[in-house]
Amino acid sequence: MKTIILAFCLILLTNCSTNSVVKLGKKCTKIASDNTYEKSFVWIVDKKNIEDFSAKINRENCKINGEKS
Repeated sequence: MKTIILAFCLILLTNCSTNSVVKLGKKCTKIASDNTYEKSFVWIVDKKNIEDFSAKINRENCKINGEKS
């Protein structure tokens, strides 16, 4: 069953990556003025914005926000 789920997830991620890049790993945004931020392990980024993505959303922001490793 785990193999089937893994294969399905890989197919899904491959389909998402035609016009975009799938970034895996824990990444966070900076804290907003209302003390909220976004955190995810899967990010789908447009290929045009890949350089801006790494500057705005990264693992260091999670540490700054107080997230555990």
